Amino acid sequence: MIFWELYLSFFKIGILSFGSGYGALPLIQQEIIENKSWMTSKEFIDVLTMSEMTPGSLSINSATFVGNHLAGVAGGFVATLGVITPAVLTILILIVLYYKFRSIRIVQGVIDGLRPAVVALIAMGGLSILLTSLFGVNEGPFLMKNLNLLSVALIAGALLLFHKTRLGPIKVMILSGIIGILVFSF
Repeated sequence: MIFWELYLSFFKIGILSFGSGYGALPLIQQEIIENKSWMTSKEFIDVLTMSEMTPGSLSINSATFVGNHLAGVAGGFVATLGVITPAVLTILILIVLYYKFRSIRIVQGVIDGLRPAVVALIAMGGLSILLTSLFGVNEGPFLMKNLNLLSVALIAGALLLFHKTRLGPIKVMILSGIIGILVFSF
Protein backbone atom coordinates (compact mmCIF):
# COMPACT_ATOMS: atom_id res chain seq x y z
CA MET A 1 0.00 0.00 0.00
CA ILE A 2 2.80 2.44 0.86
CA PHE A 3 4.33 1.85 -2.57
CA TRP A 4 1.12 2.84 -4.32
CA GLU A 5 0.77 5.92 -2.10
CA LEU A 6 4.39 6.90 -2.79
CA TYR A 7 3.94 6.45 -6.51
CA LEU A 8 0.70 8.47 -6.64
CA SER A 9 1.98 11.24 -4.37
CA PHE A 10 5.13 11.74 -6.40
CA PHE A 11 3.25 11.30 -9.68
CA LYS A 12 1.03 14.20 -8.55
CA ILE A 13 4.11 16.23 -7.63
CA GLY A 14 5.68 15.39 -10.98
CA ILE A 15 2.62 16.31 -13.00
CA LEU A 16 2.06 19.61 -11.16
CA SER A 17 5.71 20.71 -11.10
CA PHE A 18 6.80 23.30 -13.60
CA GLY A 19 10.33 24.55 -14.07
CA SER A 20 13.20 23.20 -12.06
CA GLY A 21 13.16 21.04 -8.97
CA TYR A 22 13.00 24.22 -6.92
CA GLY A 23 9.61 24.95 -8.44
CA ALA A 24 8.39 21.66 -6.99
CA LEU A 25 9.48 22.47 -3.43
CA PRO A 26 6.13 23.86 -2.25
CA LEU A 27 4.32 20.88 -3.75
CA ILE A 28 6.69 18.35 -2.21
CA GLN A 29 6.49 20.09 1.15
CA GLN A 30 2.70 20.19 1.10
CA GLU A 31 2.38 16.54 0.11
CA ILE A 32 5.06 15.08 2.38
CA ILE A 33 4.59 17.19 5.52
CA GLU A 34 1.04 18.53 5.45
CA ASN A 35 -1.04 16.03 3.47
CA LYS A 36 0.66 12.73 4.33
CA SER A 37 2.56 13.60 7.56
CA TRP A 38 5.36 11.34 6.37
CA MET A 39 8.05 13.67 7.73
CA THR A 40 8.52 16.63 10.03
CA SER A 41 9.72 19.99 8.68
CA LYS A 42 13.18 19.31 10.08
CA GLU A 43 13.38 15.85 8.49
CA PHE A 44 12.24 17.39 5.20
CA ILE A 45 14.94 20.09 5.36
CA ASP A 46 17.48 17.31 5.96
CA VAL A 47 16.17 15.52 2.86
CA LEU A 48 16.43 18.74 0.85
CA THR A 49 19.98 19.27 2.07
CA MET A 50 20.98 15.77 1.00
CA SER A 51 19.06 16.16 -2.28
CA GLU A 52 20.92 19.37 -3.05
CA MET A 53 24.30 17.80 -2.26
CA THR A 54 23.82 14.87 -4.62
CA PRO A 55 23.95 15.06 -8.40
CA GLY A 56 20.65 15.29 -10.23
CA SER A 57 17.33 17.06 -10.03
CA LEU A 58 16.14 18.24 -6.63
CA SER A 59 12.67 16.78 -7.10
CA ILE A 60 13.99 13.40 -8.25
CA ASN A 61 16.55 13.24 -5.45
CA SER A 62 13.92 14.28 -2.90
CA ALA A 63 11.57 11.57 -4.14
CA THR A 64 14.33 9.00 -3.84
CA PHE A 65 15.28 10.07 -0.30
CA VAL A 66 11.66 10.30 0.91
CA GLY A 67 10.77 6.93 -0.61
CA ASN A 68 13.86 5.35 0.90
CA HIS A 69 13.05 6.89 4.29
CA LEU A 70 9.55 5.40 4.22
CA ALA A 71 10.01 2.04 2.52
CA GLY A 72 13.69 1.34 1.89
CA VAL A 73 15.35 1.05 -1.49
CA ALA A 74 12.17 -0.20 -3.18
CA GLY A 75 10.30 2.84 -1.82
CA GLY A 76 13.00 5.12 -3.21
CA PHE A 77 12.68 3.46 -6.61
CA VAL A 78 8.87 3.69 -6.65
CA ALA A 79 8.82 7.36 -5.55
CA THR A 80 11.43 8.23 -8.17
CA LEU A 81 9.47 6.40 -10.86
CA GLY A 82 6.35 8.30 -9.78
CA VAL A 83 7.98 11.72 -10.04
CA ILE A 84 9.61 11.08 -13.43
CA THR A 85 6.68 9.39 -15.21
CA PRO A 86 4.75 12.63 -15.89
CA ALA A 87 7.89 14.40 -17.08
CA VAL A 88 8.80 11.65 -19.51
CA LEU A 89 5.30 11.50 -20.96
CA THR A 90 4.87 15.27 -21.04
CA ILE A 91 8.22 15.96 -22.67
CA LEU A 92 7.52 13.45 -25.40
CA ILE A 93 4.20 15.15 -26.18
CA LEU A 94 5.66 18.67 -25.90
CA ILE A 95 8.56 17.90 -28.20
CA VAL A 96 6.16 16.94 -30.95
CA LEU A 97 3.84 19.90 -30.33
CA TYR A 98 6.60 22.51 -29.90
CA TYR A 99 8.38 21.64 -33.12
CA LYS A 100 5.09 21.55 -34.96
CA PHE A 101 3.73 24.89 -33.61
CA ARG A 102 6.78 26.85 -32.37
CA SER A 103 6.39 29.66 -34.85
CA ILE A 104 2.89 30.57 -33.59
CA ARG A 105 2.89 33.73 -31.47
CA ILE A 106 0.50 32.32 -28.84
CA VAL A 107 2.93 29.50 -28.04
CA GLN A 108 5.61 32.07 -27.20
CA GLY A 109 3.03 33.99 -25.14
CA VAL A 110 2.27 30.91 -23.04
CA ILE A 111 5.97 30.34 -22.37
CA ASP A 112 6.48 34.01 -21.46
CA GLY A 113 3.44 33.90 -19.17
CA LEU A 114 4.58 30.80 -17.29
CA ARG A 115 8.01 32.20 -16.49
CA PRO A 116 6.88 34.54 -13.63
CA ALA A 117 4.82 31.76 -12.02
CA VAL A 118 7.88 29.50 -11.97
CA VAL A 119 9.93 32.29 -10.33
CA ALA A 120 7.21 32.65 -7.66
CA LEU A 121 7.27 28.90 -6.93
CA ILE A 122 11.04 28.91 -6.57
CA ALA A 123 10.88 31.97 -4.28
CA MET A 124 8.26 30.32 -2.04
CA GLY A 125 10.36 27.18 -1.69
CA GLY A 126 13.47 29.22 -0.89
CA LEU A 127 11.59 31.35 1.63
CA SER A 128 10.27 28.26 3.39
CA ILE A 129 13.79 26.79 3.66
CA LEU A 130 15.19 30.13 4.85
CA LEU A 131 12.57 30.55 7.59
CA THR A 132 13.01 26.98 8.80
CA SER A 133 16.76 27.45 8.91
CA LEU A 134 16.55 30.77 10.75
CA PHE A 135 13.65 30.14 13.13
CA GLY A 136 13.19 26.36 13.20
CA VAL A 137 9.70 26.73 11.67
CA ASN A 138 8.42 27.68 8.23
CA GLU A 139 5.24 29.30 9.49
CA GLY A 140 4.87 32.08 12.11
CA PRO A 141 5.28 33.30 14.68
CA PHE A 142 8.77 34.42 13.75
CA LEU A 143 9.93 35.69 17.10
CA MET A 144 13.37 37.24 17.45
CA LYS A 145 13.98 35.06 20.51
CA ASN A 146 13.71 32.01 18.21
CA LEU A 147 16.18 33.40 15.67
CA ASN A 148 19.20 31.10 15.35
CA LEU A 149 22.10 33.56 15.17
CA LEU A 150 24.49 30.79 14.19
CA SER A 151 22.35 30.04 11.13
CA VAL A 152 22.29 33.77 10.31
CA ALA A 153 26.10 33.84 10.44
CA LEU A 154 26.45 30.70 8.30
CA ILE A 155 23.96 31.97 5.70
CA ALA A 156 25.70 35.36 5.57
CA GLY A 157 29.08 33.65 5.27
CA ALA A 158 27.90 31.42 2.43
CA LEU A 159 26.38 34.39 0.61
CA LEU A 160 29.63 36.34 0.99
CA LEU A 161 31.65 33.40 -0.28
CA PHE A 162 29.43 33.13 -3.35
CA HIS A 163 29.52 36.86 -3.98
CA LYS A 164 33.14 37.77 -3.18
CA THR A 165 35.11 34.69 -4.22
CA ARG A 166 35.33 32.46 -7.22
CA LEU A 167 34.47 29.39 -5.18
CA GLY A 168 31.83 27.34 -6.90
CA PRO A 169 28.68 26.02 -5.24
CA ILE A 170 30.21 22.63 -4.48
CA LYS A 171 33.21 24.13 -2.67
CA VAL A 172 30.98 26.49 -0.69
CA MET A 173 28.71 23.58 0.28
CA ILE A 174 31.68 21.45 1.36
CA LEU A 175 33.11 24.33 3.37
CA SER A 176 29.70 25.02 4.94
CA GLY A 177 29.34 21.33 5.79
CA ILE A 178 32.74 21.29 7.50
CA ILE A 179 31.87 24.44 9.46
CA GLY A 180 28.51 22.86 10.36
CA ILE A 181 30.27 19.77 11.69
CA LEU A 182 32.63 21.88 13.78
CA VAL A 183 29.93 24.21 15.09
CA PHE A 184 26.94 21.93 15.57
CA SER A 185 28.75 18.76 16.66
CA PHE A 186 30.78 20.20 19.51
